[in-house]
Amino acid sequence: MKSVRHLSAVAAFSLFFQPGFAQKLVDPNTVAPKFRAAAEKRRAEQLILNECVKKTNGAKVLKRDRAGFISDCAESNNQTPTGEAVK
Repeated sequence: MKSVRHLSAVAAFSLFFQPGFAQKLVDPNTVAPKFRAAAEKRRAEQLILNECVKKTNGAKVLKRDRAGFISDCAESNNQTPTGEAVK
């Protein structure tokens, strides 16, 4: 009986609080001016990752292959036409 209550509490917690765990897009205008450059860089990275996740969903990549696909996609988006990484 105790385990049933425990499992139902875990299920309720995961259902109601799941959106709270999602990472939000950084808004460079809301951070201190000295951290604005870092916030802009992080936002660009987040947008690239979101785009790659959408590509992954569109390509119907298996769950076991998602991390590699997203990583490769993000690396290819961070490359300039000359092949050098964007800094």
